[in-house]
Amino acid sequence: MTAPMLLICANKRHSWNLYSIVDDKVFDLQISVPNKRYCGSSFGWLIAVEKNFAITLINPFLRVKGRRKKENSIIRLPSMRLPPSNFERRRWSRQCNHYVFKATMSADPIADAEDCIVVVIYREFCQMAFIRLGKAATWTYIDTGVDRLGTLIHEVTNVEDKFYAVDQKFRLLSFGVTAESNPNVEVVACMTRPPALSKRYLVYSIEKELLMVIRYVAYDGGKRSTVGFLVFELNFDKREWVAKDNLGDDVALFVGDSSSVTVPASKSGCLSNCIYFIHDNDGQGYDIDRRYHLDFGVYNVKSKSISQPYTSHAKSLVEMTDYEPVWVKPTLNL
Repeated sequence: MTAPMLLICANKRHSWNLYSIVDDKVFDLQISVPNKRYCGSSFGWLIAVEKNFAITLINPFLRVKGRRKKENSIIRLPSMRLPPSNFERRRWSRQCNHYVFKATMSADPIADAEDCIVVVIYREFCQMAFIRLGKAATWTYIDTGVDRLGTLIHEVTNVEDKFYAVDQKFRLLSFGVTAESNPNVEVVACMTRPPALSKRYLVYSIEKELLMVIRYVAYDGGKRSTVGFLVFELNFDKREWVAKDNLGDDVALFVGDSSSVTVPASKSGCLSNCIYFIHDNDGQGYDIDRRYHLDFGVYNVKSKSISQPYTSHAKSLVEMTDYEPVWVKPTLNL
């Protein structure tokens, strides 16, 4: 099993670099996809928002320069519901890249189209929606207001026949999308004393565990830095989070807004019991400046230490890019 690689915008039209952190290598090829923010990466596909608020799926490895582009390398989904006011529409049309904060898919849209569901968190974490490829012509909008005050959604992931999301109160929500009607959202677990200045990720691990990874950050003069991580596993029977002091002897974890996955360290060449992280949206405003994409590295869960095993070339590419780098799992042999 291959490890995720970093897709880094080269600041040239439709030109991205591919970097393997395992091989410590920037590949001598250019990935041809539009220069924009990608709100998700699943099964080798990138997920983006267009100016008309439509969602586009792009497989960059069917579009490598020098190779023949396949017709099914782009899948265009319907437009999402427009913001209610003209002011919001004008504002979001200028920032359409950020209209969807996070997107994920349940299956490959070509190889397993019958089971492919796209779920998005949109409009400043406020709402979720999904669409079943080939079975629906419009988006279904999910009522996430599990209390009268509503809730802000920060993360969503797929686990078998359900999706799980976590909100700003660190409540874990679950919902199924087997019916075309609006699914029921259930509160599965809560966390007491949720930490401040932290980012959370949901990951369904290779060991069939649902993990919540909490990333602690600090700020100094506008520059953000990650200072540590905590990992929790969901006990489905007791409906509670249990702290984990290690990921496992053969587990490596990758986290980011684009995607969060685990891979077997021995088969992928990754460092075991480590978390690979990149700079992403922290909700504090610092992520808006494109020149602050500097918060990336590898966290060792056992030693609680952070390293940056990147070449100077790769580091400079990440620091200079105009867009957030993306974890992606290539669908071709390199």
